[in-house]
Amino acid sequence: MAVLRRRGRAHSVLSHEFVIQNRADIAAALVLIVLGGLMFEVTAKTAFTFISPQHNVTSTTPDGDVVYYVYGTSDCATISFYIFITIILHAVVQEYTLDKVNKRLHLSKVKHNKVNESGQLLLFHLGTSAWGIYLAVTEGYLSAPSSLWEDYPHTHLTFQMKFFYLCQLSYWLHMIPELYFQRVRKEEVPRQLLYIGLYLVHIAGAYLLNLTRAGLVMAVLQSVAELVFHMARLQYFTNPDRQALFGVWAVVFVLCRLATLTLALLVMGFGLSRVQRQSLDMEHGVFNTLPIRLSVLLSVCAPQVWMMWRFINFQLRRWRQSRLEQVARRKVAVPTRPPGGRRRDTGHHENGLIKSEDGSSPRTRKIRSP
Repeated sequence: MAVLRRRGRAHSVLSHEFVIQNRADIAAALVLIVLGGLMFEVTAKTAFTFISPQHNVTSTTPDGDVVYYVYGTSDCATISFYIFITIILHAVVQEYTLDKVNKRLHLSKVKHNKVNESGQLLLFHLGTSAWGIYLAVTEGYLSAPSSLWEDYPHTHLTFQMKFFYLCQLSYWLHMIPELYFQRVRKEEVPRQLLYIGLYLVHIAGAYLLNLTRAGLVMAVLQSVAELVFHMARLQYFTNPDRQALFGVWAVVFVLCRLATLTLALLVMGFGLSRVQRQSLDMEHGVFNTLPIRLSVLLSVCAPQVWMMWRFINFQLRRWRQSRLEQVARRKVAVPTRPPGGRRRDTGHHENGLIKSEDGSSPRTRKIRSP
């Protein structure tokens, strides 16, 4: 079953063009092989390792037994499976939505790539924001902020919390081969790799250091700001005269940066320093030491400060450019008067009379002889 329509001339098997054009079909075939393993008793257990989160533990509570999850080596298999799922979804959105939009807009190649990037990230950050807010509300992190650091380490995760982090890691890992599939220009690759690497380091760090609660709230803040930005950019490409959302994005961006800095200082500097377990115990998932807290705080605050610095420079540069354009428009709008302050008669002289440019003479007036 073909996931996407085949188009263009046929290429040799396993060539670069063949892999790029049929990447979704190849990923779908691998996914179907894993799903087919569920049909047989011999391979069902292995197939479940790829499909469902592993390393579950059962905890007894007054309400009954509750199943929680911890991280482990089997997560690599689950992440690899959902990388292929993400490649399929990425190609479907590109084929059936973004390519049609680009054909209608008739954009240049540079803007074409930006529309593709913003379209994909818009859907991702929309899902991340909605899912993250739902988890933060249902788990009580917003109503009780102290739960972000109390009872550390947060080794036991609910199914949705663990699946959220696995999906986040799968998405950003799949973005690395997408640089090849999307034929990203060489000069753009370092910027894209830095962008992807920052997400992977922070998400994986929160997951492995058992800081999943604070990491969830920070991921939501980042996704909300990115969501508004990509909405504004897509609106600008469809109608360059509509730039109101960029003003909204500027406010949301600053608020999210300040909220992230405040949250990092609150959790790392205040909350975890008061937790009872102040030691390094990798067996029990405790990483609450001063050097680790400082390293995490620096890794969170440094990108926030860097993004704020770039944002301020961009806004100042944009303000200077708008001021220069306003001054240039004022100079064009002010009429220039001839020297001496007196208006000259337009036209020409004919037989001692002043004729206007169209040949008519409203007043007959003799020119005095010198």
